[in-house]
Amino acid sequence: MKILLDDKAIGRALTRISYEIIEKNKGVDDVVILGIKTRGIPLANRIAQKIKQIENIDIPVSMIDITFYRDDLIKKSKQPIVQNTIDISVENKTVVLVDDVIYTGRTCRAALDAVIDIGRPKKIQFAVLVDRGHRELPLRPDYVGKNVPTSSKEIVHVHLTEIDKEDRVLIIDSEES
Repeated sequence: MKILLDDKAIGRALTRISYEIIEKNKGVDDVVILGIKTRGIPLANRIAQKIKQIENIDIPVSMIDITFYRDDLIKKSKQPIVQNTIDISVENKTVVLVDDVIYTGRTCRAALDAVIDIGRPKKIQFAVLVDRGHRELPLRPDYVGKNVPTSSKEIVHVHLTEIDKEDRVLIIDSEES
C-alpha cells in the first residue's frame, strides 16, 4: 500500500482544478457541476466551494446516479425505470462532470448518456481527482488532479472525509486487498 495523495495534496489538486475550470470557461457563468455518485459528489461540492471563494459566485451543484446507464449491469428489462437524479437544468449550460478516478472510461460514458437523456448542454467537461490510465473507450478528462500510471493489478482507493472520515488516496496491489 502506498499513499498517492494526502489531505493537503487533495486540497491542492482540487484548487488547481477549480482555477482551470474558471480559466477554460472564461468565468463560471452558465457552468453547472454534477458529481458522479458516490465520491464524485463530495468532490463536486468542494470544487464549487473553491470556485465560490475565488469568484464569489455560487455554482449550481447536483449529483448524478449512473447505475442504470452502466453497460456492465445485466438489465432485467429492455427499458429500466430511471429516476432523474439531477435537480438542476443542464439546458445550454457547460456541465462539469466530477468523479474520483477514471480507469476504463465506462463510468464517464454512462454519465454522458445520463446527462444527454435529461437535456441538451452547451458542452460537457470532465474532472477527476485521479487518472490511472487503461482506457477502454476514447475518453479523457479535461481536468486531472493527478495522473498515476498503474498496472491492471493495482487498485486506487479514494478516501474522502465526507464518506470515509479521512482524506487520502491509496494505491494497493490487488493481492493485498
